[in-house]
Amino acid sequence: MEDAQTRDAAGTSAVRVLVVDDQPPFRRAAKAVCSMTAGFTVVGEAESGEDAVDQAAAIAPDLILMDINLPGINGIEATRRICEARPATVVVLLSTYKAEDLPGDARQSGAVAYVNKEEFAPNILQDLWSTRADGALSGF
Repeated sequence: MEDAQTRDAAGTSAVRVLVVDDQPPFRRAAKAVCSMTAGFTVVGEAESGEDAVDQAAAIAPDLILMDINLPGINGIEATRRICEARPATVVVLLSTYKAEDLPGDARQSGAVAYVNKEEFAPNILQDLWSTRADGALSGF
């Protein structure tokens, strides 16, 4: 388990990220985006909604990148549970849905944003975190 003051390669405090996706290729891609983005470090991975809830409790990440379609409880329900238990944790939903086709309960899950997996990149990650830090990100 990483400590609460995880440092990035430059030695500065890094945003601690949990990547949740049932597909190993996307977990690798998300980890690569985080490693290419200054100030972010992946501290854990999960393959299911239940695992995400457990990992969030165990490692207390700052940010969770959460797939919607997961085995067991889906990412929307996992997000709801995590946000209830850990309100300071920021959750961003990721999937292949167009924003207008998101499941109806996604917007009430507690996630702060939705990003299509094809659009996920370092600049998006930085923008999401910066906007969150400014208090301007309050749902999607």
